[in-house]
This record gives sequence, C-alpha cells and structure tokens, in this order.
Amino acid sequence: MKTSTPHIISEGGIDYYLGELKGGFIHYDFKKILIYLQVKGKLLFGENFKIYEEDEAILFKLCIYFIEDADYAKKLNIDLQKGILLTGPVGCGKTSLMKLLRYIVPHKNSYKIIPCRNAAFSFNHIGFKTIEDYGNDGFYCFDDLGVEPAGRHFGKDCNVMGEILLSRYDLFCHPERSRRVKTHCTTNLNAKELEERYGNRVRSRMRQLFNLIAFDKESVDKRK
Repeated sequence: MKTSTPHIISEGGIDYYLGELKGGFIHYDFKKILIYLQVKGKLLFGENFKIYEEDEAILFKLCIYFIEDADYAKKLNIDLQKGILLTGPVGCGKTSLMKLLRYIVPHKNSYKIIPCRNAAFSFNHIGFKTIEDYGNDGFYCFDDLGVEPAGRHFGKDCNVMGEILLSRYDLFCHPERSRRVKTHCTTNLNAKELEERYGNRVRSRMRQLFNLIAFDKESVDKRK
C-alpha cells in the first residue's frame, strides 16, 4: 500500500511502529500491530482491556482486511471489496474490536459505529427518513444486528435493519465502482437466526455484502 508514514502512530508521546516503509509501501508486522492495539485498547476502554491469545487468529484476519493485504486476503478467502460481518457470542469483544481496528489505518476513511437499536428507535420517532439516512453513502458499522426492537411509526410496522441492509446492498452494487459503499455489522446471531429475523431475501444479500468472520461459539464473556 503506497503511503507516507501512517504506520507510525503516536499515543501519549510514544511512537508505535506498525511495520516498516520499504520502497514507498508499508510492510506491516502483526506482532507490532498487537502491541499497539493493546495500548490503544486500554486508552479507549480502560486498564482492564486485554488482547486474548485465543482471539489472535480472528484479529489476524481482521488486520489483513483493514490493511488491505491482497495476498493474505486471497489465502484467507477474504474479499476486500466487501464489508465485515463479525459474529460471536455475547461479550466476546466484537464491538470493541470494530471500534479499535479503525485506528491502525488512520489514512483511510473511517466508519461510524451505529447501534442497531438506535436505528430502530430513530424509525419509531421520525419514520422512513431513518431508512433514507442510513441507506445513504455514509460508511457505517451496525452494531448488535438482530437484537434491535421492531420498528413502528404511526401504526406502520417495519423491519428497520432489514430495509437498511437492502438499501446498503443497492449502494454496494452501484454500477460506478467509485460510488460503491461498504457496510460492516456485528451480531450475536448465527446464519439461521439471521434468516429467521430478516428473511431469505435479506440473508441472500448479506452473503454478497459481507465477509463472515466468526468467533468460536465457546468464546468466553470478557465482560464478566
């Protein structure tokens, strides 16, 4: 990836090198990225934050995606044109990682974290404008997909996140590549549960929208 020096990130007056610059390209070092993520995680979430060894395989895939290492992405069957659907049990660290990983690529356009329940509450308050607002060309990570309340505005029911994802899919498939928009999501639900919640049509679109990266279903609740 051609760049200047975004691989050197300063926190508290200390420079953290995520890799080396060679020939105008960054050669990232995963171990150095982990050191930085540990530091930044403590700054964002408090001193109890910890990178768990059992999560490093997941972190490696996510880092490959975010730094856009095309060779490794191909080996890992990751499509860099798609977004991320990060799944796993409650408390395994999905939201924290999606908040954190934005910081290793400060030179890239960052996404906003939007709790899905906030989108549902917004619909209940202002109606279908919510679908328009989140179905636009903004860059979002929708957090906790599948546990948001049902949408209802003036007696009209709406599967809010289902409609938003359909709109996001249309943006993702825009004929002009420069206008295509990625979407990220986190969820506790598995594929069957997502289909039950949103229907086959949305589930089919999700397969095209996302790279599925999943924590082990036995991952511990790190909030305990």
